[in-house]
Amino acid sequence: MITISLCMIVKNEEEVLARCLDSVKDYVDEINIVDTGSTDTTVEIAKQYTDRVFFFEWTGNFAQARNESFKYATQDYILYLDADDVILEEDQQKLAQLKETLDPAVDSVSMYYNAGVDAFGNITLRYRRNRLIKRTRNFRWVGDVHNYLQVYGNVINSDVAITHKSTEHAVGRNLAIYQRKKERGDTFSTRDYFYYGNELRENNHLEDAIEAYNQAVAQETGWVEDKFYACIFRADCYRSLDKSDQELASLLESIRFTKSPRPEASSRIGDYFKRKKEFRHAIVWYELAIAAKPDANQWSFSYPAYSTWYPHLQLCVCYDMLGDSQKAYYHNEEARSYRPEDPSVIHNQKYLTKKLGLDSLTTSATD
Repeated sequence: MITISLCMIVKNEEEVLARCLDSVKDYVDEINIVDTGSTDTTVEIAKQYTDRVFFFEWTGNFAQARNESFKYATQDYILYLDADDVILEEDQQKLAQLKETLDPAVDSVSMYYNAGVDAFGNITLRYRRNRLIKRTRNFRWVGDVHNYLQVYGNVINSDVAITHKSTEHAVGRNLAIYQRKKERGDTFSTRDYFYYGNELRENNHLEDAIEAYNQAVAQETGWVEDKFYACIFRADCYRSLDKSDQELASLLESIRFTKSPRPEASSRIGDYFKRKKEFRHAIVWYELAIAAKPDANQWSFSYPAYSTWYPHLQLCVCYDMLGDSQKAYYHNEEARSYRPEDPSVIHNQKYLTKKLGLDSLTTSATD
């Protein structure tokens, strides 16, 4: 059976660190924690779990700090987590089984990263990351902010998931790092432009975000997935700026990179036509979103809502507006299977049940 070193970088994580370590401590053989300047009780909490607590002066570069943490690993494989990550009970069992059965010839194991979960327990954002890596391969982190491991060789995909449970978002921190990078005159890759655009969008600098996404799309090289989502998020910016023609053009351009429409594009195009009250056109796109089959091996972002409850809820509204209460009821029930306590779903169920034979209401379905 392989052995595992847990490697983490932390700073002022007293609210979440114990929760993280409690979820993983029984499945690793060594815990290495590198503190980058905590002023709260993070270090004291870390020392309750391990005597391998180290210190590294923060340089503003996440890759440097993560590479520093890897230096202290002594076991066969390295597992890395952030302090606001947890391994849920089901995934703990999967990790234990993986540890018992993993072929030592494997260089890296990818795991799901459930980066968001809604109030009803549905995953809102998921993607894969190289998460368990062979120590002797000396894989390195690269990138200032949204860094990644440069991994190659024998890589396998697992069904283990790491779940992110953040308590707050550090608004502006990552944006400042990218802006310093720009001021230094550093060369931006497609990935850099894409994530810079994301930071600008999240901080409501929408025009600047659009320009960054334009740069990402225009690059001759780069991951096609980054270009796809650059189109999607650029469309979101245009929608917020009430520029619907540019929004639709950006959504349609995303298909140039994926060859067929994905749920994240199809549902948004459905929204475009629904806002214009062109319900029959909207239905076509929402149905496309539902028909798309999830790819368990997809590495890029996946937003499951856009192929599950969300298009069903919108189809309920569209069919209701077209006078087809039976289909409206069907799609609301499909949405209810994912979000049984959603107020909109509950309202629709009551409204449509009465409309279909018991009573009539003057209100309509809601999304």
